[in-house]
Amino acid sequence: MPNLHKLIQQRTFKQYLIDYAFIFLGISMYGIGFCAFILPESIVMGGVSGISSLLYYAFNWNPAILIWVINGALLLISFKALSRQFTIRTIIGVTMLSVVIGAMQPLFQAIPLIEPGKDIFMHVLIGAMLSGSGLGIVFAHNGSTGGTDIIVALVNKFSRMSLGRVMQFIDISIICTSYILFQSFELIVYGVVFTIIASIMVDYVFNGSRQTVQFMIISKNFETIADAMNNSLNRGVTILHGQGWYSKQDVQVVMVLCRKYESQYVFNLIKAIDPNAMVSQTFCHGVFGEGFDKIK
Repeated sequence: MPNLHKLIQQRTFKQYLIDYAFIFLGISMYGIGFCAFILPESIVMGGVSGISSLLYYAFNWNPAILIWVINGALLLISFKALSRQFTIRTIIGVTMLSVVIGAMQPLFQAIPLIEPGKDIFMHVLIGAMLSGSGLGIVFAHNGSTGGTDIIVALVNKFSRMSLGRVMQFIDISIICTSYILFQSFELIVYGVVFTIIASIMVDYVFNGSRQTVQFMIISKNFETIADAMNNSLNRGVTILHGQGWYSKQDVQVVMVLCRKYESQYVFNLIKAIDPNAMVSQTFCHGVFGEGFDKIK
């Protein structure tokens, strides 16, 4: 089946291109939220971006360079504790983020989108929604922007501490540090509001893209379909033995669980093997185990 072999060969490269295109889109959204709405209002959020913005307000240092340098230092400190794949993804994501912020920050200084101080809460809201949505897209496509991701990965490897508590402690500490610079509790409140809204948007976008679907496929070429799902999609396959009640003939049903964004590729594989296959697609409320979410 030449079409199937060609489809499998092209899949990996095409998927990488799609992932990095979405990662760039997400980082660009984050850059707009950060540079156009947060920096002009002197708001300090959590993470490495919060540290870089603090140093920018205090010493007028370039936030793009600071983000790259701080993340580079964190990677060096925790290099041995992190996986090779995570390290590579983080280097690529942080480099993209630094380039995007380096381009956008002077652009929005020259051509501001907002009037600082006029409606701070609305600016924080828009900036948090853009930044959180952007990060959600990045995480959904296996990207990383470094920062607290590195610290969380390090803590997760050597400690049983709650990751949520670790991130909250780090972010709140960075936000509260802004009082030393501005002596303003109001800006601390805005920083906390930004962090909460951005976190909600990350979860909303990330979990929406991580929805799981179940395919039930009935085909005479079930063995070829099952092999294709295993080898090309890297998903486990279960063969269910059934019987057609009308024909009284035995049938084999291929059951596959995959992420929602992989659905179209599943359909493409099935069509390349057996265009007449019977296919049922069902959305799952939750799937736990290897390759999906951990049982809590």
